Order: sequence, then structure tokens, then C-alpha cells
Amino acid sequence: MIDQYVWRGGKELMLRFGPSEGPLAIVTLPLFEEANRLRAFAVTLCRALADAGVASVLPDVPGQGESLTDLRSCTLANMRSAMAAAGAALGRSDRNLPYSVALRSGALLDQDLAKAGRWLFAPQSGDNLVQVLDRIRRTSDRLGPGASGKQDVGTPPLVEIAGNRIPARLLESLRAERADGDGDLPQRIVRLSHAFQPADQMVEGSALWRRAEPGNDPTLAALLASDIVAWIAACER
Repeated sequence: MIDQYVWRGGKELMLRFGPSEGPLAIVTLPLFEEANRLRAFAVTLCRALADAGVASVLPDVPGQGESLTDLRSCTLANMRSAMAAAGAALGRSDRNLPYSVALRSGALLDQDLAKAGRWLFAPQSGDNLVQVLDRIRRTSDRLGPGASGKQDVGTPPLVEIAGNRIPARLLESLRAERADGDGDLPQRIVRLSHAFQPADQMVEGSALWRRAEPGNDPTLAALLASDIVAWIAACER
């Protein structure tokens, strides 16, 4: 079902899946081009959660995907504020808070969300995200090394990367951000088996964010959904 939420910058859409009662997961896509590559996978994940009796929502992040918010005006603070507003729009009480399910750099956006716990898939730090974006920029045939795209008069400096005109201040604010850790909340980290970083669980599957075009991996989505369902059940005990 298509729904919407309101935040201080306007309205954004969100997809809703699964039952109207019981545990709920808020699934956060990664930033920029990886959001496009993982969107179909995220929808498959949400449907697998619904099949297992866990509801989920997939909100649009301001400046990303189908959002009408101009990325050039976005800050990390207002992206986080929007995710918090998406959670608040679901009307959950403090005793029945949703769980955050963040994919890749989506783990940089749920800090202000009122949640019962965090489940992270291949979480990416802000510094690593900026490094990856910088490599993409430097190897771009269109812009070339060090180019930043045409600037509009009266707007903050922009960096054009893979078709995204990203405020330089947004990139700078991301550099110091960690993806893991959120106080005393329950947290689980799942990574692909070839990853070098520590994790609570390693799984086999495709690194869809590295593909040139959007893709899907239903087998991996089903595996991750099973892990999320079991983790939420353990948190609810």
C-alpha cells in the first residue's frame, strides 16, 4: 500500500507491507546511487517480512528516489528528521516502537528515529561512503578529476556524482558519521561472507550495490527476512 508522511520539509511517500498489528520494521535505503540499485531488493525483503507476519514500511528519503525534495537543499540533519517523522506517522506507542532495518548507508539516517532496536545489513560508515563517491567522481568520463559541475547562483557548492548534484556540506557532514552503535538499544549486524568487518552473522549473497544496474536477489532477501524475524522475536521476549 502507498502511504505518505509529513516532515518539516514537506511530504514524502512510503510503501507499507504486511499486517496492521504486531511488530513493525522501518526499512531505510542507502543514500544516492545505491538507493536505486537496492530498491527492488528492499521491496522483496519487505514482502518476505510480510509473508512471515512482520509488517514493514519503506519510506522515501528526502532528495532520494521519487522524493520531490531537491537534493541540493538537503542536509544530514533534515534527512534524519524525516526518518524520525516517518516513524512518528505510524502512531506507535513507546511500548510498541518499530524496529529499524537499515541497508548500507541507511544506517546513517535512523539516529533520530524512535525505535526498539537496530538491524543493519552491510552498514557503511559516512567516511567510507564519501570515499566511494569520491572515487566515482574522479573516474567519471564526463566530469573528470576534480570537477564539481555547474553551480547555480546563490546555492551552496555542489558536487555532481553519477547524476546526483550533492551539496558539498552534506558530504562533509557525513565524513565523521559511524553506522554502528546507538546507546543501549539491541543491535544486530549482518554482512556478506566476503566482508572483513566484524558482524553478528555472515551470509552468502550478491553485493547488489556494486552492480552497474539495479538488481535483485530473492534468495538473499528471504534469508535476511528470516534473520530479522528471528531477531525481532528474540527482542520481544
